[in-house]
Amino acid sequence: MGRVLAIDYGHKRVGLAVTDPLQLIATPLDTVHSKDVLAFVKAYHQREPLDALVVGMPRTLLNEATDSTSAVVGLIRSLRNQFPEVPVHEIDERYTSRMAHAAMLAGGLSKKDRRDKATVDRVSATLILQSFLESR
Repeated sequence: MGRVLAIDYGHKRVGLAVTDPLQLIATPLDTVHSKDVLAFVKAYHQREPLDALVVGMPRTLLNEATDSTSAVVGLIRSLRNQFPEVPVHEIDERYTSRMAHAAMLAGGLSKKDRRDKATVDRVSATLILQSFLESR
């Protein structure tokens, strides 16, 4: 069984999370620059075969597109072209940043660590992945 990789896309940084080989547990993986995400996924897929990709789709509270939505749609198109054998799933990412802050606070992270945007992106990707796993 391969892993599932989740992507929380941002214009500057991309948070990544991955499952264990049994696809039971979501854990933070890394944060990469947005221009490097395809190369990272390709290298990761060569090391660890992926069964699926999950991408957080940014929407407003009124379920409308945000300024990041078109970039995410482009990323999804690129992922489907580069990895035709790997299914790419979209999942609603509304509230993930807020939930990530709450999870980090509950986990006892220091104020300095909670302000680190790379950490927030990794935790957000983990929440997106956990939500996907629970929805199956």
